[in-house]
Amino acid sequence: MPGARSFAAGRFALEIDGVVCGFLHSVAGGAIAADIVTVPGQGPFDDKRLGRVRYEELELQLDLSLGKLVYDWIAASWKENYSRRDGSIVAADVSGKAASEREFFRGLVTEVTVPVLEAGSKDRAYLTVKIAPEYTRFKKGSGKTVKTTAGRQKEWLPSNFKLEIDGLDSTRVSKIDAFTVKQSLVRDDVGEKRDAVRELGKLEFPNLRVTLAASGADTWTAWFDDFLVKGNNDPTKERTGKLTFLSADRQTPLGEVSLFDLGIFRLEPTPQQAGVESVASLVADLYCERMELAVP
Repeated sequence: MPGARSFAAGRFALEIDGVVCGFLHSVAGGAIAADIVTVPGQGPFDDKRLGRVRYEELELQLDLSLGKLVYDWIAASWKENYSRRDGSIVAADVSGKAASEREFFRGLVTEVTVPVLEAGSKDRAYLTVKIAPEYTRFKKGSGKTVKTTAGRQKEWLPSNFKLEIDGLDSTRVSKIDAFTVKQSLVRDDVGEKRDAVRELGKLEFPNLRVTLAASGADTWTAWFDDFLVKGNNDPTKERTGKLTFLSADRQTPLGEVSLFDLGIFRLEPTPQQAGVESVASLVADLYCERMELAVP
């Protein structure tokens, strides 16, 4: 079954519009399947037949080291400047030669998840990106060495981040929960085509959940009191901000998410237990009307 095929590969390269953009951390999904249509039979049993063919989403995990084409594609989708792109996932064997390939055609970016960012975490950080193709194909690899135009791999740790929000002291922020930007798709089942066309639906930007030390939260509690408790929450009271992903030396920006029209709608102390020494923290929930991604 092509959709269930696995690759004994050393690495997976992402190619878009004929350009090898770099290597992925992982790849999943992309199965080819069909709907089952049940119709009344002549006898006591129903007949079952294959209906529409479905091409399931590809789920890719990638860092911030790939070619700019990848991030520009994602960034454009967050601005509703969508483009359908052809590409492939090239599985390279341990010697670096293309062993197999799964091609996707007229793909759209449907989800991007930014991982949990937390001070002290030593794991590697990856974006999780979902691509919905109109159709996919599997083929044998060329046997040639897979070469990429991407630069040197950059180490991205979830502990290396900086949050900035207008008028707020964010130097004591210790954690930002994972969040996902989603683009819904609507499948067009009208007509005689065996492969259904997917059309764009609604673009959704998520809320943010931020954890910070209570000792540095004065500006946050003041905003919360004014914005929510006192009700001064018209659009002029919303704020803008920026989340920056930093290199290991915490000096060089690897990428950033600009945040627009932020509003605070919940503030809660984190649970504490008597007799257990811990840093008092607050959890703030913010809505965000729009985000923009930029990776240099």
